[in-house]
Amino acid sequence: MRRLALELDDAVEIPSEGFDFRVRGKGFVWSYPERVPGSRRVIRTDVAVLYVGDEAEKQALLRGEPELFFTARGYEPFPLVMVRLELVGTDRLAELVGDAWRMRVDEAGPG
Repeated sequence: MRRLALELDDAVEIPSEGFDFRVRGKGFVWSYPERVPGSRRVIRTDVAVLYVGDEAEKQALLRGEPELFFTARGYEPFPLVMVRLELVGTDRLAELVGDAWRMRVDEAGPG
């Protein structure tokens, strides 16, 4: 994950318990902070939260590949999906991370 994210222009890693990558101040992929009832969140480095841009893309991923992508309570209103890293190949992960980065760059405008 680190290599893929940091190869992208202007991508930076924010110090965290897991990983947290941003471009121009906007997060595009980070470790999943799973809610555990009765205790603090557990940072899952085997699951990435991925920015997908809009609800249509989110639903397409969730419905098209439910074994790979999921969402969680509290994430419903946001254009984010969780991806199970052990199930995704390197090429596909590079595509997903690159797309998330590109959407965030486009939102931020000229750097």
